[in-house]
Amino acid sequence: MTPQRKDAARNWEHILTVARELVDEGTPLQLNDVARRAGLGVGTVYRHFPTTEALLETVATPCLEALAGRGEQGLTHDDPWTAFADFLTKVVEGQVTDPALVKVAAATQDVLPRTTELKAQILDTGAKLLARAREAGAVRPDVDDADLVPLMCGIAYATYVHSAGPAERLTTARRYLDTLLRGLHT
Repeated sequence: MTPQRKDAARNWEHILTVARELVDEGTPLQLNDVARRAGLGVGTVYRHFPTTEALLETVATPCLEALAGRGEQGLTHDDPWTAFADFLTKVVEGQVTDPALVKVAAATQDVLPRTTELKAQILDTGAKLLARAREAGAVRPDVDDADLVPLMCGIAYATYVHSAGPAERLTTARRYLDTLLRGLHT
């Protein structure tokens, strides 16, 4: 990557900050709106992020990177069950606290190669953690890799539907996940 001028780097950070605010407040992300709110020219925003999807994926990248890192840490944990349960907990927490993650995870196509790489790493790591826990006899043998995404999405969806609001969402998600984990644990 070519080093950016200081003003270009500052603009990039400012665009991301404004985009994060819009996503967090539930406002649909539009590049023209981001430019207006950031006090920048539309061309400046488009130079950094040619599409709304590219901007949204960039906003979600820190959460994706954190989940990928957490999964990699889990692979070195001595207790396969704890590593698996901790990883699923972080995935669900990300789903209910980061609206950008939800949208990026649900997208059928990625714009940025880094997004594709991180999503694949998270899925692969989840499958490895499940396999380790299953081999250790800590997870029911009938639980398959393909079950993980629907189960996590189901918890996130149920949390959004059955929580009184954002303040209660994380507590509800943890309660639902705890119930699921007790059902998976042998």
